[in-house]
Amino acid sequence: MRQALISTKLSAPLFRYSQLIKAGPNYVCSGMIALDNDTGKLIDGDSCEQTRKIFQNLNILMDEFSLSLVDLVSVRIFSRMFDQFPLINKAWEEVFTSDVEPPARSAVGVSALPLNALVEIEFSFFKE
Repeated sequence: MRQALISTKLSAPLFRYSQLIKAGPNYVCSGMIALDNDTGKLIDGDSCEQTRKIFQNLNILMDEFSLSLVDLVSVRIFSRMFDQFPLINKAWEEVFTSDVEPPARSAVGVSALPLNALVEIEFSFFKE
């Protein structure tokens, strides 16, 4: 069975989509950009700051739906400025320390992202 999960703690989606889909033990999170939860607008900042904000918002989503980084199995990163990928990695390494095993990851350079964001990240979880 497929179930759409909508956060009551994050900004409402700007377009028509589900933030998180639960299908059995699988959870698929729509691509997240660095939205401020008070204004619903994209934050200012470089790729590192936007990636940090995405992970802050992911933590809110995980808390709300009883998920954790242990359940995170796959991540897809989309970067509008691929030459700034070291900044994304800097924020990544703040989350995935030596105490936390990182998920599988892919990264793609793109020409445009919603709201002119620098980074968008999709997350997939598996929780039995």
